[in-house]
Amino acid sequence: MTFQEKLEQYADLTVYVGLNVQKGQTIMVNTTVDTIEFTRLVVKKAYEAGAKRVYVNYTDPVQTRTHFEMAPEEAFQEYPQWSVVQRDEIIDTGGSFLWIDAEDPDLLTGIPAKRLSDSQKASGKALERYRQAVGSDKVAWSIVAIPSQKWAQKVFPDLESGKQMDALWEAIFKTVRIGEGDAVKKWQEHIATLEKRAGLLNDRRFDKLHYTAPGTDLTIALPEKHIWMSGAAKTPQGNPFIANMPTEEVYTVPLKYGVEGVVRNTKPLVYQGNIIDDFTLTFEKGKIVKAQAAVGQELLAEMIGTDEGAAYLGEVALVPHQSPISDSNILFFNTLFDENASNHLAIGDSYPTCCEGARDLERTQLESIGLNTSIVHEDFMIGSAGMNIDGIRSDGTKEPIFREGNWAF
Repeated sequence: MTFQEKLEQYADLTVYVGLNVQKGQTIMVNTTVDTIEFTRLVVKKAYEAGAKRVYVNYTDPVQTRTHFEMAPEEAFQEYPQWSVVQRDEIIDTGGSFLWIDAEDPDLLTGIPAKRLSDSQKASGKALERYRQAVGSDKVAWSIVAIPSQKWAQKVFPDLESGKQMDALWEAIFKTVRIGEGDAVKKWQEHIATLEKRAGLLNDRRFDKLHYTAPGTDLTIALPEKHIWMSGAAKTPQGNPFIANMPTEEVYTVPLKYGVEGVVRNTKPLVYQGNIIDDFTLTFEKGKIVKAQAAVGQELLAEMIGTDEGAAYLGEVALVPHQSPISDSNILFFNTLFDENASNHLAIGDSYPTCCEGARDLERTQLESIGLNTSIVHEDFMIGSAGMNIDGIRSDGTKEPIFREGNWAF
């Protein structure tokens, strides 16, 4: 299969499997100028699938860096209303959102943590309706990624500069099952496997999860009506889509005040164009009461202090250590990929779809059933070959879920 054939197949997957574009839909694409050729291909295929209109919002990493370096402090405490209105129109008309990521993991290294935090707070508050629509799967949405030169240099620093982009392209193609035959059929089979795994967990009705690994001893309580889900989701109209491509996880929601113990990360967290690494979090009654990082301590503290909910967990996700992305032994420095190579948790907002009856509740009602809310949702990786996880039922009986990093059933 030639590179162009793989690229065409990737665009098909994005449009027909990731977003599952419907006839007459309006699509909003958010991306950077590094992706322009692939974005043009995706736009073409979206129209071929019947889209009515495709809007593309391009950002330039160089201009983004300049903004964070040179704009006045008050600029980071505001968010443009036109951007809010744009997203609201997509929601109101039953459209969908696509992100095509080509992130430079070091884009904002050295920018004061307060500027990054203020920007996060401003956008998070302004886009609350949008975040709720995405988090509740009220609209279809998907995230895919393609290489940029800066990102490829970060992932493959030992390769010649002319080979780095090619290497990252091939790595990405493998993660999304391109080059293995019919990619759409491969994805259908893959999602069916994840759905089966989620079903097994739902049948077991565990009350708590207990994680043990080097540096980790953590117990997470689950809401009584929690639901384990795969990367496959559906809009209220019943249209299926895949939010993250790639995806290897099954996930659910933790009980906000039911987390106790300590957890250590096993892969770097890329947050706001910076790296946070070698960190431990200590929880008491669900809240992070201590956070220590060898790299990015100030930014970690700012993230956890973004709002009240940023000091609690919003997601629990299980990914076996022996999985395609993990087996590649590639550290992508990109959460879309690295979270699908490792068990992970998320600081902040929860997904109401992971709790029976919560999808249509107002944000203010979610806490009454034990779900966390926040303007942040940041996944961090904790899995390893040394991790064991036990499921604990309400009567105290235990069952192995993971042993030495992999499924025990």
